[in-house]
Amino acid sequence: MVFAIEEINNNTELLPGIRLGYQIYDSCASVSMTVHLAFQFLNSLDLVFHTGKNCSQSGMVMAVVGESGSTPSISMSRIISPFNIPQVNTLIFFFQTSFFRTIPSDQFQAAALAKLIKHFDWTWIGAVRSDSDYGNNGIASFLEAAQREGIYVIRRSKAVVVVAFASSGDMKILFEELSREPFPPRQWIGSESWVTNPGLRKYSFLAGTIGFGIQKSVIPGFRNFLLNLSFAQVAVSPLLTEFWEDSFNCTIKEISCKMSGLKKARHVLFCNLSNFKSNIIKKAVYAIAHAIHNALCQGRNVTAQCDKLTKLQSKQVSKNESVILKKVNFSRNGYDVSFDTNGDPVAIYELVNWQKTMQTFTYVTLPFYITQVPVSVCSGSCPPGTRKVLQKGKPICCYDCTACPEGEISNTTGKVKCLSVHVKCFYDANLDTCIPKPIEFLSFQDILGIILATFSVLGACLTIITTAIFLRHRTSPIVRANNSELSFLLLISLTLCFLCSITFIGAPSEWSCMLRHTAFGITFVLCISCVLGKTIVVLMAFKARLPGSNVMKWFGPPQQRMTVMSFTFIQVLICTIWLVLSPPFPIKNLTAYKEKIILECALGSAVGFWAVLGYIGLLAAFCFVLAVLARKLPDNFNEAKLITFSMLIFCAVWITFIPAYVSSPGKFTVVVEIFAILASSFGLIMCIFAPKCFIILFKPEKNTKKHVLSKN
Repeated sequence: MVFAIEEINNNTELLPGIRLGYQIYDSCASVSMTVHLAFQFLNSLDLVFHTGKNCSQSGMVMAVVGESGSTPSISMSRIISPFNIPQVNTLIFFFQTSFFRTIPSDQFQAAALAKLIKHFDWTWIGAVRSDSDYGNNGIASFLEAAQREGIYVIRRSKAVVVVAFASSGDMKILFEELSREPFPPRQWIGSESWVTNPGLRKYSFLAGTIGFGIQKSVIPGFRNFLLNLSFAQVAVSPLLTEFWEDSFNCTIKEISCKMSGLKKARHVLFCNLSNFKSNIIKKAVYAIAHAIHNALCQGRNVTAQCDKLTKLQSKQVSKNESVILKKVNFSRNGYDVSFDTNGDPVAIYELVNWQKTMQTFTYVTLPFYITQVPVSVCSGSCPPGTRKVLQKGKPICCYDCTACPEGEISNTTGKVKCLSVHVKCFYDANLDTCIPKPIEFLSFQDILGIILATFSVLGACLTIITTAIFLRHRTSPIVRANNSELSFLLLISLTLCFLCSITFIGAPSEWSCMLRHTAFGITFVLCISCVLGKTIVVLMAFKARLPGSNVMKWFGPPQQRMTVMSFTFIQVLICTIWLVLSPPFPIKNLTAYKEKIILECALGSAVGFWAVLGYIGLLAAFCFVLAVLARKLPDNFNEAKLITFSMLIFCAVWITFIPAYVSSPGKFTVVVEIFAILASSFGLIMCIFAPKCFIILFKPEKNTKKHVLSKN
């Protein structure tokens, strides 16, 4: 402090022509002594320390530089704040509106310590504090920050990690007691008040201690200032006398003390002090000087002009809006000084680690090196596949690990609760790994898909061959006698029936889902309509042979075409309404099997689907009844007999289809549907067209008008 004030008084740029005076008191780290001294200088009962160079003896106290202890400084702040005297402290805590710091608030340090502990995953923490403002407020800030980080602090336990927010003196007493008997290894987390105190290095169990210290800095010129102190200057100053005697363990009045002190000072003590731990006191003095400069002086550097006659009030330094101390902002010797709205500087710390070398400790600034990280938790992390169950009557960081129930998993450590099993995954025996379920559908690579596709193509080819045979022999009696126009239309519809079954194979898409059901419904109605038309023609032809009958003119080729178109149009209308209101769409069936996902087509509207099937069944039943009525007509080649067999097969297939379709799981639903289409299609072509093709190709003698019209 003396060095900083003399440096300012010799500075031509800061407070030119104005000299700062000072008084120094020793509070002895005592609250009662601090209060006594505060009242003493407020009542102008000061003991003058520096009397030279024409300093005024009646000047107002502009500001107070507090000591490093929180409790004495806060006590002084409560006394001097009503007098608007700003206090710039070298400690931590902000208390009054005129209270400023040159090191950060412990709220920042507490938050940093909590994040440090969180970084190492320590959740079971012991806490030690001094019963003072520093310890109480510091540990309170730490507890609040720790709670936000999910850290649980305990006072009596076997926690491996211990946070100590206490003064160096208190920690020395504690460590002295702990060193009396074997002490279990602990990871100590220190606050800045003691974590860099060299007096605590003798305790070997502090190896690995980690904590935040004030940033190191070099004070230019301080070493020369100390080396140039004369013995006379030391002797006249009670403060320097006490410092000298304590450092060299002698009495200032002894000649030997003078000689040994001067010798040692040049080679040991003062050389070390030149690399001072912190220049926070110098920052405080310069902050006050800049505030006074802002109040009295205009301009900066060597051109500054100061009003020496103005009697400055202390409140002008602390509260005047234009020259408020909070607005001080300057840089000197590589460090910046400014205050926020709370009177705090920018928070800058060094993270230090106590490293043991030989028989002593050395401080290492992290992250260059860090000791082996211990584990400090009440309960270990629950492994994947388990969850936490709190232990009754204990903090929430104490828990047991229990396996996840069926249908739930946990795939990371430390889960509070298990997660529901994802429907698109199934899990291994450890209940911690999601294995995607395979997606299944009837594809062209499946054996079933290949077989069904082969039969579909085979049926279409067989129908095309039949069509070619009928076309080649279209003038033959057997083709002409069986209504060749409806026969060709029936063959075309059967070809489409065989081919539409292929749309059921492959990955369902939006278009394929709509196409497969509607194409199937329309082509089958077209097919049944043709068969129905042929059956009606057989009946009408028999009636036409009766005397006086004129029925065939009412059901000639135009009426036959109109009948087929009308029946088919109704099905087209049903399908259109279905597609407009609620069409089929692809879905992933996640419930049919636990170990796989079925990709299939949802019906959209079940009513639409069953309406399509119901209409086909209604036409087939009607056609079957008419075919049964016409089966015993006396023609030699009565087609009604063939239609009866084909409709019998058709109805049998689709009656058995309904329960099989409803009960078949997954892709087998599609297999059942394709099988029904192919079976009924093959039944029609084999029953209606196979006998005719056999006669055309192998029994041409029966392909005559006489044979066809014979009643034999």
